[in-house]
Amino acid sequence: MDRIKSAEDLHVFKKSHSLTLKLYELTKLFPSDERYGLISQIRRAAYSIPSNLMEGSGRLGSKEYRQFVGIAKGSAAELKYLLLLSKDLGYMSIEKYTEIENEILEISRMLMGLANILRKK
Repeated sequence: MDRIKSAEDLHVFKKSHSLTLKLYELTKLFPSDERYGLISQIRRAAYSIPSNLMEGSGRLGSKEYRQFVGIAKGSAAELKYLLLLSKDLGYMSIEKYTEIENEILEISRMLMGLANILRKK
């Protein structure tokens, strides 16, 4: 596999960026008293995924890049819990939660695939 020129070329980057934008919109509907709680945490975990892909792709070696992919995967897991909590607190519908959870699961699988490719390099 040739060196990936930019994280922005990756489907997982595009998908995680799109999810981040979606979650910014969704959290605008949360109660204002969650501004420094759940809203901030959800947004931070969401943008951590594409941010770590960008930072990792800028590193010199695949081993370093793989570490950042692992951090992105951890952020996806954190995000999954924060959304479960939001659903259980009544801040989003079960349908919206299920839709976003499926996106997170797909992103997690894609991150695992990327990590496996980088491990083989």
